[in-house]
Amino acid sequence: MRVLVFGTFDNLHPGHMFLLHEAEARGELWVIVARDNTVEKLKGKTPTQSEDERKEALESALPNAHILLGDTEDYFTPVKEIAPDLILLGYDQQLPPGVKFDDFSCPVERVKPHKPEQYKSSLLREDQ
Repeated sequence: MRVLVFGTFDNLHPGHMFLLHEAEARGELWVIVARDNTVEKLKGKTPTQSEDERKEALESALPNAHILLGDTEDYFTPVKEIAPDLILLGYDQQLPPGVKFDDFSCPVERVKPHKPEQYKSSLLREDQ
């Protein structure tokens, strides 16, 4: 079973790893890393790490996973290419504007939070 997760994964932390290990436990893990310009457009700020640094950190942490950069124009291009059987989202992860759960051709589930008071990316960014 192909399990897909996507996100920014800036400064890879235990909360990210919890999501990734939950996905990996369910099947063949595919990860789409958000492009720098996409992150800036959606979040209004650039990540602290470049898209290549974030991709390399994931490849190092998850050597058996398929890690790819997202498409700069169409969020669905890599999703269509991967053809996942399941998409997992983080407990607070938002879909991009204009994208709805019904747009996916497979089930979409959320994982439970993992110590969000400690490992939420926005909190960790404030500490830096």
